[in-house]
Amino acid sequence: MPYSPDVTFDTRSLANDLSLAVVRLSRHLRGRRADSSVTLTQLSVLTLLDEHGPMTPGGIAAKERVQPPSMTRVIASLADAGMVARTPHPTDGRQIIVSLTDAGHALLADETSAREKWMTDQLALLDDEQLEVLRRSIDVIGGMVTNSD
Repeated sequence: MPYSPDVTFDTRSLANDLSLAVVRLSRHLRGRRADSSVTLTQLSVLTLLDEHGPMTPGGIAAKERVQPPSMTRVIASLADAGMVARTPHPTDGRQIIVSLTDAGHALLADETSAREKWMTDQLALLDDEQLEVLRRSIDVIGGMVTNSD
């Protein structure tokens, strides 16, 4: 059901409709992935390292909201694939630092390019009013996500 600002709406129905739209958009974006040999969990870790720089496995696990043993397995698989490097922590011999390799950076660039191309093509089909609604929605949705952390 299309949203109209003049119509009183049920928040629960809006939550359902928005969730469904986000899931469908996410599915379309995943379908544009350049390298499907990397899981979405692995891709999320690569993106996190790209945004925040080198981190410990514990730091990555905390940001991804998973248990450290699970993250250790993900990091090991990324290291085996040459996407991340593991180096000793400079001050704590019990820790390692995980960082992106050139291959990891390249994979992220390919993934981003594939998603952006599809999204740009879809946005080109919209009129100025629809584009403005999406621009405003980005702030709202971003705020919802930020406020829940």
